[in-house]
Amino acid sequence: MKLISNRLDRLEQFAVDVILERRWGFRAALFRLFLWMLSWLYRLGVKWRLWWFETRLGSVHALGCLVVSVGNLTVGGTGKTPVVELFARELTRRGRKVAVLSRGYKSQPAPFPQDFLDRFRPLERRHPPRVVSDGRSLLLDSEMAGDEPFMLATNLKDVLVLVDKDRVKSGLHAIRKFGCDTLLLDDGLQFLRLKERIDIVLVDSEAPFANRYLLPRGLLREPPEELRRAHIIFITKCDGRDLSELRAEMRRYNRHAEFVECAHRPLHLEEIFTHEIRPLSDLKELRVGTISGIARPESFEDGLKKLGVELIYSRRYADHHRFSEGEIAKMFERAKARGARAVITTEKDSVRFPRLGKRPLPVYFLRVEIEIIRGHDAFQKCVDEMCRYNEEPVEGPAGAFPGGSAAPLASVK
Repeated sequence: MKLISNRLDRLEQFAVDVILERRWGFRAALFRLFLWMLSWLYRLGVKWRLWWFETRLGSVHALGCLVVSVGNLTVGGTGKTPVVELFARELTRRGRKVAVLSRGYKSQPAPFPQDFLDRFRPLERRHPPRVVSDGRSLLLDSEMAGDEPFMLATNLKDVLVLVDKDRVKSGLHAIRKFGCDTLLLDDGLQFLRLKERIDIVLVDSEAPFANRYLLPRGLLREPPEELRRAHIIFITKCDGRDLSELRAEMRRYNRHAEFVECAHRPLHLEEIFTHEIRPLSDLKELRVGTISGIARPESFEDGLKKLGVELIYSRRYADHHRFSEGEIAKMFERAKARGARAVITTEKDSVRFPRLGKRPLPVYFLRVEIEIIRGHDAFQKCVDEMCRYNEEPVEGPAGAFPGGSAAPLASVK
């Protein structure tokens, strides 16, 4: 099984390299043409699906509580998890009972008979979602829960975290069993079966719409014009540069959404196994090796270089790759041979590290959080409207948050 998994990872990495135009040659060009043809079929499917739900032919549900979706138009790499964490912390601080609902991408799948039969059962009779955290205790590991849900459950001590592909089912479970009044959909923009919700859409300032092709030729899940469904747009990975052109382009797709510019601010280093905390100043001129399995490893590596490290070895794997002991041992060997004094990975990757005994080098992950650079007022206004949900509607500009007062629900109802 491991051999098959490794081959699939290599095939996935080859496909990513072709899509991002890192590979050239006849084989890559032929594959790129094949992907381009598939992307047109994918576009038709996306348009049909959006039409199906917009005309209310598709089954949609209103759960009677605040529903906030954090998502994006592209595949991976925009930094959704820290933004979900930001909203979960703020809403909890303001007195909301929050549940994070995730589909648990690349988590351990449910048994096929259970998954198949649940499709034909009423919601009340389906198997319950996996509870990663009940708001008090961590109940599942990263393999069962998935990387992002496990990371969120680890960092959010007072927040319920559930995993299920059907966010309607997991939302009902959170409301009925745990008394939640706020549902946060992690990567929820494309989940159209929940209506009356606030859509927060993330756009990467470094690659807003990737190469502008839809999957599988590009990284877009939906065409850029679907940005119209956003109530608030978070522009991520900002460094203070002028983004007026990007704002103007996005304004053509969405006339009403507020903009918030933010960056992923490094906080400290944390040793994966001992949980020792070290300040960022320790990175200055430190010779390190890196290992990662994320959508955009170059962004992670460039960030370390800006902090002053001397990056002498890097090992990249496909997104969500689960590292084996052999892969980690080989990485240690090569990094140490080149003079590395430590190994650094991302927080998301750290949850997939195998348990190791003796380690030739310390292994740290870089703990980051979202820092709002511009748009503090828009963020606070957004949170205020969320906290006023279910109160009397307030008169406002053309269109308001569902149940409140701020920006039209251009999203699917």
